Amino acid sequence: MAHLRSGRGRALALPVGLALVASLGFLPAGAASAAPADDVAAQVAGDGPVLSYVVNVDGGRHAGAVRRAVERAGGTVVESYDAIGVLVVHSGNPRFAETIRGVRGVASAGATRTAPLTPLATTDVAEAAEPLTPQEARRAAADAEDGQDPLEPLQWSLPAIKADQAHERTLGSRKVTVAVIDTGVDDTHPDLAPNFDRAASANCATGKADTAEGAWRPLPGESDHGTHVAGTIAAAKNGVGVTGVAPGVKVSGIKVSNPDGFFYTEAVVCAFMWAAAHGVEVTNNSYYVDPWLYNCKHDPDQGALVEALTRATRYAERKGAVNVAAAGNTRTDLAADEVTDTSSPNDSTAVERTVNPAECPDIPAMLPGLVTVSATGAKGLKSSYSNYGQGVVDIAAPGGDSTRYQAPEGPAISGLILSTTVKGGYSYKAGTSMASPHAAGVVALIKSKHPYASPGLVKALLYAQADATACTDPYDINGDGTADAVCEGGTFRNGFYGRGMVDALDAVRW
Repeated sequence: MAHLRSGRGRALALPVGLALVASLGFLPAGAASAAPADDVAAQVAGDGPVLSYVVNVDGGRHAGAVRRAVERAGGTVVESYDAIGVLVVHSGNPRFAETIRGVRGVASAGATRTAPLTPLATTDVAEAAEPLTPQEARRAAADAEDGQDPLEPLQWSLPAIKADQAHERTLGSRKVTVAVIDTGVDDTHPDLAPNFDRAASANCATGKADTAEGAWRPLPGESDHGTHVAGTIAAAKNGVGVTGVAPGVKVSGIKVSNPDGFFYTEAVVCAFMWAAAHGVEVTNNSYYVDPWLYNCKHDPDQGALVEALTRATRYAERKGAVNVAAAGNTRTDLAADEVTDTSSPNDSTAVERTVNPAECPDIPAMLPGLVTVSATGAKGLKSSYSNYGQGVVDIAAPGGDSTRYQAPEGPAISGLILSTTVKGGYSYKAGTSMASPHAAGVVALIKSKHPYASPGLVKALLYAQADATACTDPYDINGDGTADAVCEGGTFRNGFYGRGMVDALDAVRW
C-alpha cells in the first residue's frame, strides 16, 4: 500500500531517487451493571467540536435501543449498516463515546478522527508524479509489437508477472468487477471508459454512499491515485495507451477520501458495504485508514475502528469479494514485536509512540482475511520502501522502485509503474499502492477462469500459482555494505515475498 500525504494512498512518487511523496480486541460489550439504553441521561449536543463516530452494536435485538441511546447522548445517526451492526454517528458531545460505551448492547464505540468535521486547512503538498513525455510516448509506440497497446513496451511489470502471455489466452471476463476503493476514478479516461462499471461506483467519503453522476471521480486538484490504480488493473486493450493486468474485466470507483485526502473509517466501512451490495468480486485497497497508522485494540476509540472495519471486510468476503490490500511504504517489519509510530494522529498533532503491530494493526492491510501485498522492483527484489513481515505479507507484485536501485531491461525507461492519470494522461508512480492492483488484477483473472469459486478458493489458487521466491539475503538494496532489512522464512513463504510473485499466466491456465 502506498500512502500519500495528500491523498493518503500507498503510492510513492519518485521523480528523483526515492523521495517519499505519498505513503500510505475491541472493548467487550458492557458489563452486567451497564445502564439500559433508555436510562442514559440526555447530553447536550454542541458542547464541543462535531466529530464522527462508529458505534458497533452487539446483536440485532439491541439496535433500536442503541439508536435511542445515541440520540439521548447527543448523537445523530448518519448511516446504519444493520447487516454488520455498525452505526455512523455525528456528535458534538465531548463525552459521546464514553457515554454510549456504557449502554447495554454496545460492543464498542469510538471517534473516527481527532479533528472536527469542519474542512481542514491542510498543509500537505499535492501528490507528485512523473508524467509521460510526448517523446517517450513516440519511442514506446515505435517499439510496440503487433497486438500491443502503444505504451505497453514501457510496462515492464506485465512480463514480470507473465500478464503479456496471459493476454494471449484471455483478457478476463466482463462479468468480473474490481472495485478501486481509493481517491476516486476518472472514468472518462479513454483507457478506462470501455471497462468502467458505473452501477458499482459511488462516493463514500461521508460514510453514506452518494450515487450522483460522477460522484466517484476526483475533483480538480484532488489526487489521481485511484485513477492510476484502476489503469493497472483494467486499462482496456484497445489500441490506446497502456494495458491493464486484466484488460477484459470491469473496474469501478468507490471514492473514500475527503477533500483533504483523509481516508476515515466510516468511509471505508461504507465502501466495503457498497461493494458487497453490488456484487463486486474483488476490492483493491491501496491506503491506510486515517488518522492512525497503527490502531491499538486496547484503546477504546482505535479498538472500535478495528472492530467496525473487521466486520465490514468480513461481510464483503462473505458476499463473494476477495479483498486485496497494499502492505505499506515505511520499510517496516510488520511482524516485529515493536515499531515506532511518529505520524499518528495525522489529522491533528502527532505523538511518538511504540506499538506492537500484532495488537495495533495497520489497517486494512493487517485485517483478517485480506490479501496483503508487498512490492517488488524491476529486478524482482523487494522494493526499497516496501513493508514486509513473516506471516503478514501474503504475496508480492511489482510496485516499482528507484531506477538507481532496480533498473528495468529492454525498452522500459523507468523503474516506476506507468498507468493512467486524470484528463486522459499517463504517469509513473511507485509504491505498494501499485503492487496491490497488480495482485488484484491477477485475482480478477482467476475469478474469470473460475466464476463460481469462493473467495477462499480464489485466494488458495492465487497462493498456489505464485512463483515461489526465496528470501533476498543479504538485502543490501543501496549497496553500501549494510543490510537494509532482514527476510525471515523459507522459499515458499517468507516475510519479503509471502508465497511468491503473482503469476497471471497460471491464473488463466489452471
